[in-house]
Amino acid sequence: MSNPLVRRGLNDGIKAGQQQNRIPAPSDAQLQEMYDAPSYQQPVADRSMTYDDVLMKTAICFAVLLAGAVIGWVMPMLALPAAIVALVIGLVIAFKKEPSKGLILTYSAIEGVFLGGISRTFEMAYDGIVMQAVLGTLSVFLVMFALFKFKIVRMSSGFMKFLMLAVGGYAVFSLVNFAFAMFSGGEMNARNMEITLLGITMPLGVLISGVAVILAALTLVADFQMIEEGVRHQIPEKYSWVCAFSLMVTLIWLYIEILRLLSYFRQN
Repeated sequence: MSNPLVRRGLNDGIKAGQQQNRIPAPSDAQLQEMYDAPSYQQPVADRSMTYDDVLMKTAICFAVLLAGAVIGWVMPMLALPAAIVALVIGLVIAFKKEPSKGLILTYSAIEGVFLGGISRTFEMAYDGIVMQAVLGTLSVFLVMFALFKFKIVRMSSGFMKFLMLAVGGYAVFSLVNFAFAMFSGGEMNARNMEITLLGITMPLGVLISGVAVILAALTLVADFQMIEEGVRHQIPEKYSWVCAFSLMVTLIWLYIEILRLLSYFRQN
């Protein structure tokens, strides 16, 4: 799922952009050096990030992810170890002060292995569910992008903090629930508990995944807003890797939750 810590990367980028675009008053000696030096020797500031930069980096990340997904599809037993390794690398990326292209591409490849493996597992149980989840993810992405593009949905700083807390809380719940399910052989999995709403009995997982899809959709808006702020503040181009990473993680989370949600409705 999307890591709220990625937001810190944008803040670092904004600070770097402000520092990069700030032109201090030169001293007399510096003025003389600038006058004497040929124009081609004058220092040039790093290029600022553009929307095209983010689009290109995101496309590269997804290309690497799809390559890893092919491996995971062929060898689904690699899904669990890949998920653990990807989680560790994702946390390292989120806590790093400087963007790391190598780590982000490595994460993309390993996360792809996990995604391919889990997709194959669901597809074997429910024929056609992967294509349904892909179409569902694409639909949600396009709807949220349109809502953001036409300024129908925007996030205040207060709601952004609430979203970060909600996503963080869901992440903690997921890890704890996963640990209980693993050590109990699946018997202590909160998602499998049955609840009754309006006279309808259903797995608790339906409600959990439904809430998660909403959180992931809102996180997409937060990603769009993060990219927009980055371009507006003219942050260095290298931070486009951070934006691409955040967008990719959110889409992966959204896909997995839609996959889970569909599986509950496909059960006999």
